Amino acid sequence: MRFVKMHGIGNDYVYLDAFTDPALDKKVDLKRLAGVMSDRHTGIGADGIILVCRPTDRTADVRMRMFNADGSEAEMCGNGVRCVAKFAYDRLGLRRSPMRVQTGRGVLAIDYVTQEGKLAAATVDMGEPILDADEIPVELPRPAPGNRVIDFPLSKYIPLPAAAWMEECELDPRMTCVSMGNPHVVLFCGRVDAVPLDAIGPVIETQPIFSNRTNVHFVQVQSPTEARVRTWERGSGITRACGTGACASLVAGALTGRLARRAKMHLPGGTLDIAWDERTNHVLMNGPATEVFVGEWPD
Repeated sequence: MRFVKMHGIGNDYVYLDAFTDPALDKKVDLKRLAGVMSDRHTGIGADGIILVCRPTDRTADVRMRMFNADGSEAEMCGNGVRCVAKFAYDRLGLRRSPMRVQTGRGVLAIDYVTQEGKLAAATVDMGEPILDADEIPVELPRPAPGNRVIDFPLSKYIPLPAAAWMEECELDPRMTCVSMGNPHVVLFCGRVDAVPLDAIGPVIETQPIFSNRTNVHFVQVQSPTEARVRTWERGSGITRACGTGACASLVAGALTGRLARRAKMHLPGGTLDIAWDERTNHVLMNGPATEVFVGEWPD
């Protein structure tokens, strides 16, 4: 089975061609395959696997199906969808612009730029952010005002015991929840490097109020147009970048007056330019897509 390893600012996945071989997503145990391929010691090493498939929506050019490193299937990946567009352009010869990629979030339009005949970077129309708690989903015993979880007291439903790390990272103990087709919780702090993400991330991810688990982001605002983000990704753990998380973080920052509606979001793997268009209410994400290597996995 041939594969392509690609990443979007360090958020890396193994890409499989189910467009040429449509039976691929039916003939193997993809949950198990995601686990063994993604293992960074005994496999290829990745945050998960993504299948590039033929679309089932007639308006789309190509479809993505993604599995996290723990084998769970996810709705969407912002960095991954740029690489799906790159795979489709570079390897399948699809040339429509904007390219339309079918995801668990729906069909997304992707504008792109090329260098030396290959797709190098892309701007993804991520659609409107979802703020209704029931749709994210966040299950609160008592509804939040307007059924939106914006700057909501963290301790009210996530019982994190007071600890030194909170003071060290200058944590603002309030959370904002956003869905970009997948669930996110955003917390703001003064020193993002001081957050013990490996310990705190999985605790928040699996809280009972998040029935579908959640991605966890800690954000340090540097100015109205710049912020640093660290991510604990649902099903994958600490990642170098999360595209949907950068979008959710920008939305959370704009909703709470911490960020403008356009900002550079600096992640450990690189920078994404995120804009929340006031006219359309759509979030636009711009960033690179990079191929690392190709290989063959034994069937």
